[in-house]
Amino acid sequence: MKKIISTIILLFFFSIFFFSCDSNRIFEENKEIPEGSWDRSNKISFETSIDDTNQIYNVYINIRNASQYAYSNLYIFLTTKFPDGTFAKDTLNCGLQNETGHWAGKGLGDLWESKILFKPMVKFRQKGKYVFEYEQGMRLEKLANITDVGLRIEKAE
Repeated sequence: MKKIISTIILLFFFSIFFFSCDSNRIFEENKEIPEGSWDRSNKISFETSIDDTNQIYNVYINIRNASQYAYSNLYIFLTTKFPDGTFAKDTLNCGLQNETGHWAGKGLGDLWESKILFKPMVKFRQKGKYVFEYEQGMRLEKLANITDVGLRIEKAE
């Protein structure tokens, strides 16, 4: 009986692993915010290399917040550094709640995870290393209940 249960559990985890593979994902990384309080001086960066300048990509911002987060959105100042040393700055208004006041992302217990499309159908014009740097822009020195932020780049379908 123990062997059957062990086999079922093993098959369950194998199937989760197998079906969770994401062939379109080029890059994804999430970073934890210390103590769930994002200090304005804490700039969070993600570094990746892009080799295919013919491919079309979608770029997403990942945000994980506690349900006690006091706002319906999150402003992020995003600086993108290109391989040739130039950079671009964007101000993002990331909506975390829908128009009825419910969290828009996927929730599990007290945490909510949002995947927000930042750049749809984009081509990276230069091969090489890209750095994406986030800074919270909510006019508070410490922004409570943002637990993680991340970046995802995937092939557009």
